[in-house]
Amino acid sequence: MTNWESYIKEYKSYLKLERGLSENTIANYAFDVEKLVSHLENTQQEVSPLKIDEQALQGFIYAISGVVNARSQTRIISGLKSFFNFLIFEGYRETTPLELIEIPKVGRKLPDTLSTEEIDKLIGAIDLSKNEGERNRAMLETLYSCGLRVSELVTLKLSDLFFEEGFIKVTGKGNKQRFVPIGTATQKYIVLYKDSIRNHQTIKKGFEDTLFLNRRGSGLTRAMVFTIIKDLAVKINLQKTISPHTFRHSFATHLLENGADLRAIQMMLGHESITTTEVYMHLDRKHLSKVLNAYHPRNH
Repeated sequence: MTNWESYIKEYKSYLKLERGLSENTIANYAFDVEKLVSHLENTQQEVSPLKIDEQALQGFIYAISGVVNARSQTRIISGLKSFFNFLIFEGYRETTPLELIEIPKVGRKLPDTLSTEEIDKLIGAIDLSKNEGERNRAMLETLYSCGLRVSELVTLKLSDLFFEEGFIKVTGKGNKQRFVPIGTATQKYIVLYKDSIRNHQTIKKGFEDTLFLNRRGSGLTRAMVFTIIKDLAVKINLQKTISPHTFRHSFATHLLENGADLRAIQMMLGHESITTTEVYMHLDRKHLSKVLNAYHPRNH
């Protein structure tokens, strides 16, 4: 194919070195461009990244619109925009062929939120007679009460627990660290798991400081946490699509509903930008008007 490979390779190293993105994110960006390349191959269009025009891209977007939803289309288009911007940045092209291409309108769809009753039910369905029961309860309590990402949960270390101060240290995206408050009930479940289960395990080299361990004494994978949650949802016959992220999402929603301010939620979630946190806002317009009526000086 007309030298797409070499440009993709260069693009990947640009994303890594210039933009400091993770391997995972880089792979996703490259995958968007590879989708375009395979479309060009399938339709026998011999065209290089420097010569491809708006018409060819419009054809590609038309082709994928039949197979993927608007959200995925938007993601692919924005991945391609990033690639063509890189080509301009490096002086390979002067313009982007995506200039006039419309991005499908997508409302930011929020994941399902769990009510506190549903969270209690899920945690209540854990079989505590099994060793991993204590661990799973401590994990789900931590996910929900600290609003962690699943990757933050599985990498949590014993040395990150500052229970006397009432905090845990969390390593988030891009290795950014933040301190998140942790309630006494959640601390109690972690201590219980640590003392009654973890202390009796043979721990694999390199995992001595990892808090949550699998049966073989090494760290859990993100997939494992997904499976645990999916199985509990089936057990209580929950008719919602849930994942570890649902707990994080519910954490933010419940805080907002109970009057926490957005800036505090942003800090706890470790969001770079307040706009990411603002996604939660439209959940709860009723709550916002109550806040305004209660606190605005003109309303008294």
